[in-house]
Amino acid sequence: MAAPVDLELKKAFTELQAKVMDTQQKVKLADLQIEQLTKTKKHAHLTDTEVMMLVDETRMYEGVGRMFILQPKGVIHNQLLEKQRIAEEKIKELELEPIVPCPVTPVPDGSSEVIASPRYFVEGRDEQKKSYLERSVKEAEDNIREMLMARRAQ
Repeated sequence: MAAPVDLELKKAFTELQAKVMDTQQKVKLADLQIEQLTKTKKHAHLTDTEVMMLVDETRMYEGVGRMFILQPKGVIHNQLLEKQRIAEEKIKELELEPIVPCPVTPVPDGSSEVIASPRYFVEGRDEQKKSYLERSVKEAEDNIREMLMARRAQ
């Protein structure tokens, strides 16, 4: 009788462990993306600061592919501000959690799989949010601990 319980426990444990590893990998990816966006934002800010110190008559060129296009100072300034704004929005998007939680739909075969309806996530990216992923890792780790404690109690 102990063998079937051990197999169930082992299967559940490996599923939870895989979920934890997958989620931790996604958190690391989100951290890397946030770090890259922060660098982009800082670079645009520093460039904008330097551009604003130049005289208005200074000839400025924007790099486009393998060529440079003469642009007025105001256009370059606006492009740099837009770049900062976009980077900030993406950073906030990565750090926020989903507004609507994912509903759990039981799978017909009776397994513990979760099916998420795409309509609950904006553009399918909200499930990748850093805080949501961190919470998911913590819940999975707690489930593993709980499972091991229940096994020890038997």
